Amino acid sequence: MIRTAALAYVRDRRLLQARSTGKDVFYMAGGKIDPGETPVQALHREVREELGVEVTEYTELGVFECEAYGHAPGTALHMTCFTADLGGDPHPTSEIAELRYFTVGEYAAMPHVAPGSMLVFRHLQALGLID
Repeated sequence: MIRTAALAYVRDRRLLQARSTGKDVFYMAGGKIDPGETPVQALHREVREELGVEVTEYTELGVFECEAYGHAPGTALHMTCFTADLGGDPHPTSEIAELRYFTVGEYAAMPHVAPGSMLVFRHLQALGLID
């Protein structure tokens, strides 16, 4: 099982997704939780590393579980997802090639879609927070 912390950052009713250098799929900003690290600590570290900003306030959105995209079949993903306020505008860092905001329909139409991200998209849409 892969345990991750992820950021669900919404702007103009669209959800932020990040594409890592050398990859063709967009994922939630965030990453693996290091040994001895809490999901909240991982959130702070990953947002700083990937988006170049600090998390100022956060709320846990939920835990999302599915098959991990890009890993061996049957590898489970356990993603603790948070909404947060940031101390500035997110921007791609050295490990991130591109940041983009998507509606549910735009993301679902991509050639490659991460199942964990899609779960969060659907959850936020059900809450009426994104289009």
